[in-house]
Amino acid sequence: MTYCYVCPHRCGVDRPESIHDTEGMFGSCRCGMLPIVARAGLHMWEEPVISGTNGSGTVFFSGCNLHCVFCQNYDISYNGFGKEITVARLKEIYQELIAKGAHNINLVTPTHFTEAILKSLEDPLPVPVVYNTNGFETQDTIRRLKGKVQIYLPDLKYYDDVKAIKYSNAPYYFRTATEVIKAMHRQVGDYKLNEEGLLESGVVIRHLLMPGMVEDSKKIIDWVAKTFKPGQVMFSLMHQYIPYGRANEYPEINRKVTDEEYAEVEAYLMESTIEDGFVQEGEAACEEFIPCFDGTGVDKTKK
Repeated sequence: MTYCYVCPHRCGVDRPESIHDTEGMFGSCRCGMLPIVARAGLHMWEEPVISGTNGSGTVFFSGCNLHCVFCQNYDISYNGFGKEITVARLKEIYQELIAKGAHNINLVTPTHFTEAILKSLEDPLPVPVVYNTNGFETQDTIRRLKGKVQIYLPDLKYYDDVKAIKYSNAPYYFRTATEVIKAMHRQVGDYKLNEEGLLESGVVIRHLLMPGMVEDSKKIIDWVAKTFKPGQVMFSLMHQYIPYGRANEYPEINRKVTDEEYAEVEAYLMESTIEDGFVQEGEAACEEFIPCFDGTGVDKTKK
């Protein structure tokens, strides 16, 4: 019997091996232990140091240990679209993506499948592994990934814990995520680029600006600037929020970010001591940039 404490929810339930099992209990993520994958393919819309020219080999896992009401991947995070696969098949997917020229293997929303991922990475890969996470992690989970993950791509969503609870059911989010981000940096060190300008190792902190949360974003920028020196981590200010999922139930976030809001935060970032990173154009706030979760790359026969 294995009790699940893999994320800060610390459900302590005995998760079943498969979602089809009748024994065991589902926790906050509502998933069994075997990975559920909705899409696997080359992705060109990550930060340039990750996507490069060939694309990032992304594996989109279904389910999530957060419950963001506005999630752009709502179809897989909430509705559970995807196919349950074995660890052996997950390993094959990595190799298939590498054969297509993937610069890295990018594990998207991986936390609740950490046990399977650890098994899938027992043999080192010839490309970096990216752990693409919402930031709601435990120190223990990050510690166990040492040597298997080279690049951490964590969100830093909220400064205000009231907002974190209201929109993502994530109590103590800022304290949890910031401590974990510091642990990630201690583990993989200052970021390193190869001769082609691709990230070999390091941490890229992502922050998605949300409607009406300009001051929250400024406080997050302040924390990053105070915590890290230039050359240590990268910071990515994202401008791709669109009302999605259940956002229509929350009028204050049921709109796009205005140009004025983004310009204010972008200017604040440019005036900070943060030197290494990225900003997005407003065109990114569009449903066209949401991947098509159609099972591509999950089955051997589905290309």
